[in-house]
Amino acid sequence: MKLHLTQAAGNQLITGHAPEWVEVNAQRYHGSLLVLPNLLVTDWQVADFDALTAADFERIAELAPEVVLLGTGDKHRFIHPRLTASLTARGIPVECMTTAAACRTYNILMAEDRHVAAALLVNPAAS
Repeated sequence: MKLHLTQAAGNQLITGHAPEWVEVNAQRYHGSLLVLPNLLVTDWQVADFDALTAADFERIAELAPEVVLLGTGDKHRFIHPRLTASLTARGIPVECMTTAAACRTYNILMAEDRHVAAALLVNPAAS
């Protein structure tokens, strides 16, 4: 699905998505990634939801977003609070949703000048 927003204003904009990829500023990525308005992390080595660890969320916490959108893949799943403790300790909420919903929500919050982080689980084997 292609997503449209009038301007990215120099920010990381999610321009499309499918179960096996996410497109940021018209560049397609076939693995899980972290997207923030001023940063794109393509080496977030998370294979799937069940592989998430507390260390994965500590890495996000170090980026100090005001909110984290966890895109859980095709299915909406909820993360165990022990995994997100590093975020909770810093007062950073985590919202779980499908990856498609996280892509759309990220663009809206980014356009509102929010320092949002989208942690997107992408399954390149979904095709």
